[in-house]
Amino acid sequence: MGKNKESFGKKEVRNKQEKKRKDKEKRRLEKKDQTKDSFDNMIAWVDKNGNLSSTQPDMSNKEEIDADSIEVSIPKAELRDKNTVYEGKLTIYDDSKGYGFIKCSALQDSVFVHINDSTGALAVGVSVKFEIEESVKGMKAVNVIVL
Repeated sequence: MGKNKESFGKKEVRNKQEKKRKDKEKRRLEKKDQTKDSFDNMIAWVDKNGNLSSTQPDMSNKEEIDADSIEVSIPKAELRDKNTVYEGKLTIYDDSKGYGFIKCSALQDSVFVHINDSTGALAVGVSVKFEIEESVKGMKAVNVIVL
């Protein structure tokens, strides 16, 4: 009778693979046996303060709110008054290229400005008055007056 040609290392590898296969099958069966959550358990309710809750809120004292009256952002460029004069400070300015940005106090936004659209010398920190015009790349300050 001949010797068994299976070494200890080969047996160990085979045993590990078999154990791994059995563990995987066990996990698959456990996952299959778990009861699936119903749709009601997955719902999260929002109360009148905006907090998430697992119980349905009382609907007897709900208020009707006009969704159009809720402002969620700044007005669109079309809704802004075109001839309004705004005030702001020049926060960024590149003298070599001749452009910068004005931090508008009324709009709480930065507006692009070019040296060709101003009447005075521009520098960082200077207070200015300006009008806004729609350009190809966004809002642009025109008729800039250095104060």
